[in-house]
Amino acid sequence: MTYIKPRPTIHFARSTGSYIILMLEILLIACGSETRSIGLYSHGGIIRGDTTKQETALIFTGGDFSDGGEHIAEVLKAYDLKAGFFFTGDFYRSKPNKGLIRRLIADGHYMGPHSDRHLLYCSWEDRDSLLVSRQQFVDDMRANYREMEKFGIPPEAAPYFIPPYEWYNESISAWARDKGWVLFNNTSGTLSQADYTVPSMPNYRSSDQIWDSIIKYERQAEHGLNGFILLIHIGSSPERTDKFYRRLEPLIQYLQKAGYNLVRIDQMLQGLRLGSNEE
Repeated sequence: MTYIKPRPTIHFARSTGSYIILMLEILLIACGSETRSIGLYSHGGIIRGDTTKQETALIFTGGDFSDGGEHIAEVLKAYDLKAGFFFTGDFYRSKPNKGLIRRLIADGHYMGPHSDRHLLYCSWEDRDSLLVSRQQFVDDMRANYREMEKFGIPPEAAPYFIPPYEWYNESISAWARDKGWVLFNNTSGTLSQADYTVPSMPNYRSSDQIWDSIIKYERQAEHGLNGFILLIHIGSSPERTDKFYRRLEPLIQYLQKAGYNLVRIDQMLQGLRLGSNEE
């Protein structure tokens, strides 16, 4: 994977929020400022932070299952770390999850949306083929935010979101920007996102395989896990007894020993300017 520092690019803005960002970009370019970190983008969404910084962000998504929630919260608290949690509206609505959600908020983690109904935005076979309309996308996201507001999280406090299935295209990214929402995705290269798989699936990956993929990438990739957004699911089907979230503590120990600063996702993403496109 090649990372190229691009020339600043100015895009026309359509919303007030985008206009302000545009003006800031113009000022930065005019002043020759290098104070903003370079991020890596794909299909209009952020997929990695600054690879010159030894920072890694842990994020957890949730939809149907939350069995790892308390364990994850305990481990993060023990190491005084803040992570990012991105839940569907259905997850926020679920009564059994309410206590966990309140705890995560009280512990200072970033709480964000993950689509109200976990919609598939575009075709697996043809990424450019949309499966939702702009209005369906907006309505679904607003419904997700309404559930978050019930926990005291206003939309303006949670602009970052990860798309359902970690699958999206440039149209989705553009629609999100128009609403002031910042779409990002997990960084590719490891198998961490496969921790939802169960043995009956052809793409099943054991926790050993997932662990080995992370360690191998960290040791062999050009930038290691610098700026890496590492996704783990907060729960998985009962069919999967080999829960990867049980490896969270040794994973944190490994990363810290290797010199990585584990930062909250919004801390990593704020202030990023346009980087090269991976695709």
